Amino acid sequence: MPEIDYGQQALEAYDRVDAIIAKQEPVEGAIGLYEAMARALKYNLDEKIEEASMLYRTEQMESVRLGMLPIIQGNAQWGGRSNKAASSSESLRTGTESLEPSFSSPQQGYTADLTASWSLLDFGFAYIQSQQAEDELTIARQQRRKVINRILEDVRTSYWRAVSAERTQQRLLKLEADAIQALGKAQELEQRGRVSPLVVLAYQRELLQIQANVQKLQRELLLSKRQLAALMNLSPNERFSLELPSRSEVAPDLPGSATQMVLIGLRYRSELAESFLRRRINEKEQQLALVKALPSFTSVFGLNYDSNPFLYNNQWQSYSARVSWDLMSLFRYPSERDAAKGEGNLLLARENSLVMAIMTQIHVARARFIRMSHELRTIRLKHEVQSRILQLSQSQANVGFLGQQDLVKEYMTSILTEVEYDAAFADLQNAYANLYASMGLDNFAFDPNSGESVTDLAARLEDHWTEQAITLPEPPKRIPQLDEQIEAENSASMSAVGGQGNLSDAEFQKRLQAFLGENAEQPDSVTDPDADIEDETDDDAARDESLKQGNDSDVSFDRRRLQFQNGDN
Repeated sequence: MPEIDYGQQALEAYDRVDAIIAKQEPVEGAIGLYEAMARALKYNLDEKIEEASMLYRTEQMESVRLGMLPIIQGNAQWGGRSNKAASSSESLRTGTESLEPSFSSPQQGYTADLTASWSLLDFGFAYIQSQQAEDELTIARQQRRKVINRILEDVRTSYWRAVSAERTQQRLLKLEADAIQALGKAQELEQRGRVSPLVVLAYQRELLQIQANVQKLQRELLLSKRQLAALMNLSPNERFSLELPSRSEVAPDLPGSATQMVLIGLRYRSELAESFLRRRINEKEQQLALVKALPSFTSVFGLNYDSNPFLYNNQWQSYSARVSWDLMSLFRYPSERDAAKGEGNLLLARENSLVMAIMTQIHVARARFIRMSHELRTIRLKHEVQSRILQLSQSQANVGFLGQQDLVKEYMTSILTEVEYDAAFADLQNAYANLYASMGLDNFAFDPNSGESVTDLAARLEDHWTEQAITLPEPPKRIPQLDEQIEAENSASMSAVGGQGNLSDAEFQKRLQAFLGENAEQPDSVTDPDADIEDETDDDAARDESLKQGNDSDVSFDRRRLQFQNGDN
């Protein structure tokens, strides 16, 4: 076998991917969030893998279905021999030859037949396996949904980080340069001995802390644009710009209560749907074990032809039926059945663990979004306060009441808080994307690979995320009081971000178990994960009210929406 030329294969792989990128719609103008999502859904190669997997499973299902059809087999045979196929007969009673040697077949000839056979056992096998193949196709669809969810989450996260990086890149560079310059001047002052060493060192420490914060932000934001390009399947060398949203951009709302979000997650998470399908495939496997132990019935019908001139009828039809039973299959059935049931128990145990993991992920994502909302508000206040400090510092520096070094420090701190403000909003968008991904929501009313242009697909995505996705779909209903509970929690959640009225975990777990039809024992004590969040929300509200009363400037806080503004007073 010849060896693979890995160098040539590498060149072919490079050219192949380059050709794929060349077929994409070119980038025209700045890329917005929904265009980035559209390009990722349309061109991302991970999504193409799942699409190819779906096509493979479809072809596999059609191939299995053909096994239910009868077997039709045609045969043709030609043959001959070197002499006549003559024979004679001997009398059974006398032992003497009763017939002189004779033959009834020619020295050469051919035969042909066309036979159809159908086995009831094979039909049962193929029927059950076709149902399993159909479930495998559905699993491939669910896996594609999971990849789409992950892509959209990564795109939203990378986009906002890239926006923050593009907006603040020049200021970060200038800030680091100013910090280096200020450090140099501080070292000169220390060497001259004109200022107390302790004062100079404290000043240097503050500048170094600012420089460290700048470098940390640069590290976090530097690669975000490259990651976004990879998600959109753009060439690593291609340069593109991003739409920079105005500072009046509104942060997203918390979509619903914890109970509602958990039930929706259990309904829409692709991993759980895949687990349901795996268990159904296992049930079919148990049926296959039973079918294997049954007797087989086979019917045969054929058309035959023989060129033998001695035959009175050279053409005829044949038919037969046969029943066969592998008795050893009766002894194998119990072990095969128990093995299939054991696999089913394993799948159920994994599913129970997965349900708990999904519930935990949703609660964590919800709590993280609430905390990020609080952090954004705090950083916004910090930025507003620092803006006022900078204005006052500039005024005092103009009249000689503040030194140049202190003014430089305040200027650098102001830029840093502005950069932190952008980064905090990017983190909030990341938390928002993670919140929807934890519920498994991708309830598009369209196929991302329907052949639409990037512009049309982006318009559909924008309509979906701004008009439709803000309202969660209906959760599964089985508990009579569940609708009233969810409505009460949603009413409470409209009061403020992070101030959601919520069931305790003990009450929620009790209702969820009733919904799932389980009768597991309740734990002795369960901690409410949102209790601390609600207490912190009340504290934040009190602090906000205090700031409002003690501040001459009009600082307004919209409890339902966090306004992303520039902080100018």
